[in-house]
Amino acid sequence: MATRVMQIIDRLNVGGPTKYVTWLATGLDPSDFETILVTGTIPPGEGDMSWFALDAGVSPLIIPEMSRELSHKDLVVIWKLLQLMLRYQPDIVHTHKAKAGAVGRLAVLLYRLISRKRCRVVHIFHGHIFHSYYGPIKTMIFLTIERILARLATDRILTISQQQREEIGEKFGVGAPDQHEVIAYGLDFTAPDGPSLHNILAIADDVPIVGIVGRLCEVKNHSMFIEAARILHERQIRVVFAIIGDGHLRDQLERHVTVCGLDKMVRFTGFRDDVMNLYQDLSIAAITSLNEGTPFTLIEAMNYGIPVAATSVGGVVDLMGTKIELPKSDSLDLGQIQFWQNGVTVDSRNALAYANAVQYLIENQAIRQTMGDHALKFCQHNFSRERFIGDLASLYRRLLTPGKSRS
Repeated sequence: MATRVMQIIDRLNVGGPTKYVTWLATGLDPSDFETILVTGTIPPGEGDMSWFALDAGVSPLIIPEMSRELSHKDLVVIWKLLQLMLRYQPDIVHTHKAKAGAVGRLAVLLYRLISRKRCRVVHIFHGHIFHSYYGPIKTMIFLTIERILARLATDRILTISQQQREEIGEKFGVGAPDQHEVIAYGLDFTAPDGPSLHNILAIADDVPIVGIVGRLCEVKNHSMFIEAARILHERQIRVVFAIIGDGHLRDQLERHVTVCGLDKMVRFTGFRDDVMNLYQDLSIAAITSLNEGTPFTLIEAMNYGIPVAATSVGGVVDLMGTKIELPKSDSLDLGQIQFWQNGVTVDSRNALAYANAVQYLIENQAIRQTMGDHALKFCQHNFSRERFIGDLASLYRRLLTPGKSRS
């Protein structure tokens, strides 16, 4: 009998986790695994990516009360998840992200108590909310909940990079060492056809584009990206900064760009269904986040041979290869920049260093090309979708007693 897997994610918003759950739902061998996907609703102002699952033939079960924010409706969500578990009788419950991880694992505790069945529980941290999202009191509450759920209702804690594993397991003390396992993201290396980003922005083909892809929210730190653009604008560097994505901060960020006189240099595209096609038009792939897991957008850009300019947070450094030495600059202070095989990193609060890093790469095309070539090889070696699905299938099998996948 096929192993029954229930995946739970709070919402199918724009980002890597939506692709992750969709590929699991479609990629696991159906003769070995039967998978259902349970999700919630997307709040206003956030990009909806449920089309990605529907296009892949996945029809999620929707719990309307489940979304990102804490609410009294979470009690309803737990009850509905329990009802689904009692009907479906999963062998494995795989929860994704903080909110779904909390309500999903609380429902599992009730399910185990009522049904007397020992389903296995996998929780994955695509990122985490243990800093840069909320104030200290709320953060400590969430961290305490995660520590309790790790002890009472989790068989395996997955992280998507070694750096993230160390941060969550050692720095924040979530789970025991033998609960943790690293399974890196996989990637679909195909891209749709579509217009070039230069055409969309109506700029000349030889203008370098620094592109940042993602939700327009506080933790993504777009203000630093814009500040770096302002610095390069004052230096009269010929470059366009493209902000690809949408979110509740868009109006605020657009006003800030206008106040700074950067309307021609910093451009907003909104959310694009053809974003995979746009990466190849970038000169540099950017991330300025305060907190990250392993950013899917950087992996996607690297697959097109695009070097990275990023903040050194979370699992970013695990994507950068090894450190390298590069020629110094007569005009730029490079002291706060770390150079890697696949790009550059700086501290998440240092807009000047970020601007210097971007300018250095723009002015040194040969270095940029070498980094991009290495990024492509690194990506294709480490992040195939087939490897990722195989790793998850292997984990599921190891969690179940051979020959007794159902109790």
